[in-house]
Amino acid sequence: MDKEDKSIEAIQSELEDTDSVPIHFEVLTYPADFTLENLVSKYQKNQIKIPGFQRKYVWDIKQASKLIESFLLGLPVPSIFLYNDLDDNNVLNVIDGQQRLMSVLYYFNGYFGDEEKGKKTVFKLKGINSKSPYFDKSYDDLKKNDLASFNRLNDSVLRAFVIKQINPQDNTSIYHIFERLNTGGVKLEGQEIRNCVYHGNFNELLNELNKTPIWRELFGQKKFNQRLRDVELILRFFALSDRLNKYEYPMKDFLSNYMKDNQNVKEDSLNKYKISFNNVSNLILSNLGKKPFHIKSGLNAAVFDSVFVAFAKNPNSIPEDIKNRYADLKNNEEYMKYISSGTTNVDTIKKRVQIAERILFK
Repeated sequence: MDKEDKSIEAIQSELEDTDSVPIHFEVLTYPADFTLENLVSKYQKNQIKIPGFQRKYVWDIKQASKLIESFLLGLPVPSIFLYNDLDDNNVLNVIDGQQRLMSVLYYFNGYFGDEEKGKKTVFKLKGINSKSPYFDKSYDDLKKNDLASFNRLNDSVLRAFVIKQINPQDNTSIYHIFERLNTGGVKLEGQEIRNCVYHGNFNELLNELNKTPIWRELFGQKKFNQRLRDVELILRFFALSDRLNKYEYPMKDFLSNYMKDNQNVKEDSLNKYKISFNNVSNLILSNLGKKPFHIKSGLNAAVFDSVFVAFAKNPNSIPEDIKNRYADLKNNEEYMKYISSGTTNVDTIKKRVQIAERILFK
């Protein structure tokens, strides 16, 4: 968890819950030399995909131009890394190299970046030596006036290292590979990776529920969290509500395994998840008010999970003095201990849920 994010309280034990239990994988890695023309074609056919959390393009036109010029001059360009997704018709997911790939795509398409305010910027090479024969040239300019360079660019090779999991025969290694290999400069959060790795109807539901007005009132911010921590809290509720007695440390792996197991669930199960979350959200908002989990500054994830699970277990037993009971819960020394330290430990989670349920509903 990023300490700079004020929306969620920075509890040390939550910050330290980042290591996964070591698992041995058999993974095949092999080089593949793609021509730029081939890469663009594969992307357009959705045979190569860029994960959702990587979609932000940060290079400026000068950086992108220098890359294109390097291909035109025959200079070496760093390789990209792709993951062969066995669960998605062997689609290749970009793990590392998004900026390079998108720069090539933009140049071949003729426009730099995405459309802004109804306008597109024509991609002509900038920031290179003005005496270069490629200065201020677009892809179409090369095609019309310099066919040799045009063909050389199309046939230029960008080496990719393709990673494919052999054993176990699933995609369980992809989470760890994304986590360790991506060199984007900002450490990816768990839910950012899950959002890509475990794409399916359950992930779609999590993102849908995250948009509901009542949940935004409880979370305390109308603006969606860029690191998907609000989405992760919803996942945390479902996982603990469903498998509290099977919880194993670390929380990070517990959530990943739960999301993997429910990647594509039946429609009736989706409806049950949706009804449960919306019912509990309504009950908490109507009885405890807005931002009820903000004990100090940001939302306390330990308070959130214990109260949400307690309400989910007792939806038809709301006492008239629930607000007073909640105040008592927040003043309970034992409960405060379990929401302040070691918050992702097995005993700590179970005990704070038990205390929350006892004080609120018994």
